[in-house]
Amino acid sequence: MIADGPREQAKRSGAAIGEFIREQRQQGQVSLRQLARLAGVSNPYLSQIERGLRKPSAEILQQIAKGLRISAEQLYVRAGILEYREGNQELVAAILGDEELGERQKQVLLDIYESFRRENAQRRAEAESSALATALPVEPVPETVTAAVRSMGAE
Repeated sequence: MIADGPREQAKRSGAAIGEFIREQRQQGQVSLRQLARLAGVSNPYLSQIERGLRKPSAEILQQIAKGLRISAEQLYVRAGILEYREGNQELVAAILGDEELGERQKQVLLDIYESFRRENAQRRAEAESSALATALPVEPVPETVTAAVRSMGAE
């Protein structure tokens, strides 16, 4: 089996995002023409996106997300622009939806947010393991062992 090259992978992700957009549009009972108008793109362009013939930019995905009333992050993840992120999804969506920030700035902010979350999780895990270690009961040393240790010191 021959592995797909970058061009084939891009086509496949373009088709996947197009299918997802079409499903969301149909579930929301929005016509292609309505969504194109809401997203500020032409009908043919949106149709090409849905059929996987065009791969939309992050900006176009953001406009489509607004038209569909879904988070831009969902579309970014589906399009392979962004990895799924743990954490406060409203915060992530707010960063991604901020039109004053460039795509690179958004990515840097999200990377910083993720690094703080990882750091805090690590600290929390260390604190929990430390608390667990101090909470473990210490077995009393039998008197015979204590006496033996004392006798060794007396020699």
